[in-house]
Amino acid sequence: MILVGPLAAGKSTLGALVAERLGRPFVDIDDIAWSYCAEVGWTLDRLLERDEAVGWAAAEREWEPARAHAVARTVADHPEAVIALGAGYTSFTTPDHAEQVRQALAPVPDVIHLVPSPDPARSVAVLRERAIASRGKDWIIDGHDWIARWVADPLAAEIAAATVFTDGISPDQSAEQLVQLRECLLAELAA
Repeated sequence: MILVGPLAAGKSTLGALVAERLGRPFVDIDDIAWSYCAEVGWTLDRLLERDEAVGWAAAEREWEPARAHAVARTVADHPEAVIALGAGYTSFTTPDHAEQVRQALAPVPDVIHLVPSPDPARSVAVLRERAIASRGKDWIIDGHDWIARWVADPLAAEIAAATVFTDGISPDQSAEQLVQLRECLLAELAA
């Protein structure tokens, strides 16, 4: 299972719970991506240098090839894992990089998009509250509202087999819902 969605959607929390229930390893791309990014010449120091030189939005665009590469490598190297893909790993301005991620995830039948609510404004409000509580940051950087951008970006929903809404549901309830959804998706595939 691969979990996608905006920042603070619960991908890591729910991914760990689902992995435990399924007896599978859990992989958070945020924990391993830099080794893959280095394969194509990107390090955290380089990203921070580019952020300082050109601003966060431009640095994020420049870093897109490395993020797409990291997704492809993570999926290939961890086929039995439950994987959490951070928001930036399914948000691209360059169609070629988005297509690379689509291709990497295409064979995975249980890619699930997590958002708090079907209402984008509600999702942004919930995610901003969670981000401030957990990371002390509202994710409005240089005039760009990254949480709103990630909620509005269509790629995560396009590549997912299903979307799960988590607002008002406990992590344990959401994890159980994901396990049941996975069983349904795999049963449909087998039919």
